Amino acid sequence: QASAYLREGPIKSYEMHGHGAYVVALKESLQPIGLCGLIKRDAFKDVDIGYAFLPEFWSKGYALEAAAAVLDYGLNTLRLPKIIALVSPANTGSIKLLEKLGFAFARETRISESDASAVAVYELPEPAESPRG
Repeated sequence: QASAYLREGPIKSYEMHGHGAYVVALKESLQPIGLCGLIKRDAFKDVDIGYAFLPEFWSKGYALEAAAAVLDYGLNTLRLPKIIALVSPANTGSIKLLEKLGFAFARETRISESDASAVAVYELPEPAESPRG
């Protein structure tokens, strides 16, 4: 089951899109503490940033550090035109993290028609056009 999940999930994402979830590990021990990455969902035009950490590593700055690095990689290395974030409207910790990264609330939606609960969509502001001389 684990092999099938990896083949049909993360590995397929890397093959199709060139990105996916990345393991986040402590520098000193290389202990895995969570995941952070870029996900392309069929229901959305844009790629979204996502993360999940073991509870004992919450509120220690790891998610912010990892998400900032993944965001930079997606925008500056992969040259993705836009990255969004999907979050439960009740997840105040993740909302604060997204706001620290520069995201702002855009709207609520559902990931699929069968989902009962709404998700909040957060977006980065569009860069201002530079004046042309």
